[in-house]
Amino acid sequence: MQAWKKYQEENKERFLEELLGLLRIPSVSANSSHKPDMLTCAEAVRKSLLQAGASKAEIFETAGHPVVYAEKIVDASKPTVLVYGHYDVQPPDPLDLWESAPFEPSIRNGKIYARGSADDKGQFFMHVKALEVMQHSGNIPGNIKFIIEGEEEIGSPSLGAFIKSHKDY
Repeated sequence: MQAWKKYQEENKERFLEELLGLLRIPSVSANSSHKPDMLTCAEAVRKSLLQAGASKAEIFETAGHPVVYAEKIVDASKPTVLVYGHYDVQPPDPLDLWESAPFEPSIRNGKIYARGSADDKGQFFMHVKALEVMQHSGNIPGNIKFIIEGEEEIGSPSLGAFIKSHKDY
């Protein structure tokens, strides 16, 4: 078995538990009462990127919710891939349509049910774990940068200004 596959298999339960922990954070960008949750989620994303092998991961304040930027530069002469994602989620209303609590993940028939599991915490988390697997197996073919924002569900009003002010990253 290839080293990357072995590492993935050995750590899949931990990967799942980490994703479920991220899904428990009610990072609803459209509701100002969730501002502390937005900060908690941004910090959880930053930590997961560092744990995965990013050489740098920072939280940047914006006029709205923070942006998490991370990178793994293996060789400046190699190509760079940018991974975009968002950690904010839609409000869970109407609650009576949920079979289980929206911020308490439930696994049914091999699928995860929770707010954000399909849009977008699950997707960007997959890329974070891909970095970890490549880092552990010593097989990172190029540079990787991550921009994980907290305002996609409200139209990303701060993303343009963030990108303009950090264009040299």
